Amino acid sequence: MNVSIIGTGAYGIALSLMFYKNNCKIKMWNKFEDKVELLTKERENKEKLPGVRIPEGIEFYSDMKKCVEGTDLIVIAVPAGFVDTVSSELKYIIKPNQHICIASKGIERDTCSFVYDILSRYIDTDQIAVISGPSFAVDIVTNCPIGLSLATTNEETEELMKKTLQNDMLKLRTTKDILGVELCGSIKNVIAIAAGILDGMGYPESTQAMFITESLNDIKNLIDALGGDRKTILSFAGFGDLLLTSTSKKSRNFTFGHLLGSKAPKEEVNNYMNNTTIEGLYTLQSIYKLLRDKQVEMPIIDLIYDIIYKDKDPNSLAKFLIEKD
Repeated sequence: MNVSIIGTGAYGIALSLMFYKNNCKIKMWNKFEDKVELLTKERENKEKLPGVRIPEGIEFYSDMKKCVEGTDLIVIAVPAGFVDTVSSELKYIIKPNQHICIASKGIERDTCSFVYDILSRYIDTDQIAVISGPSFAVDIVTNCPIGLSLATTNEETEELMKKTLQNDMLKLRTTKDILGVELCGSIKNVIAIAAGILDGMGYPESTQAMFITESLNDIKNLIDALGGDRKTILSFAGFGDLLLTSTSKKSRNFTFGHLLGSKAPKEEVNNYMNNTTIEGLYTLQSIYKLLRDKQVEMPIIDLIYDIIYKDKDPNSLAKFLIEKD
């Protein structure tokens, strides 16, 4: 099978190694020619995934048309903020027989659209799958057992994904709940920031467990309110990803929250923000607006928003957990 991956960040590269392990022919795209040349020469993304060797058989392109030409599967693995631009270009070069896998997570800020909806604005197809679950890129490349949720309504896409991605170390559990999987994959980054704040303030694991449990219930209710399947909260994309992202210092969102909670110097916080992709910050603004547009209440999101953007005392998190209905 031939696979194109749009994006050469840590997660895109990690996925490329899984596809490569399954004997797929891989082409990867980055819009910057100098980065393509560097990746081709050094066979390593030293900035995003240092020390991980990229096989010679994986090719890199700055021309998206050449990258996706003749492939069976196109994987979208760019930050959520770039999905619209990528989709608008992909619209003119994708063929009817090509399937799409969304590995990006997030909600568009202005429209509050999930990645599936952004892509659907430009490309009219149901041959789309969404993957999400507890899977740091560094853990995927070290060949540890990994579980992902695979959401699609198309049987051919489901079979193609299983054939190209699933192997002896990567399990896919299928669902048709695209909305629920995307919501879980997006909002967990916001929850992880708050979990990091609690950790930074020195609260113990017992408080963290309380916070994660309350968040799970709130996300379950939000999935239901938006028309998804509330059972998705118990999937790899739901509880699995939330648990991982909200308890590990490998998580950029958790680490950012920890800096805030520990009252790290402003210069250190700004430096981290400027040099790290913190998807939870982007998603927080989007989910905050989405809740108002849909007239759905989720007080924990309001509180996190006030702490991040209105300088509310982070200690209010602990008080909130006790007083919450």
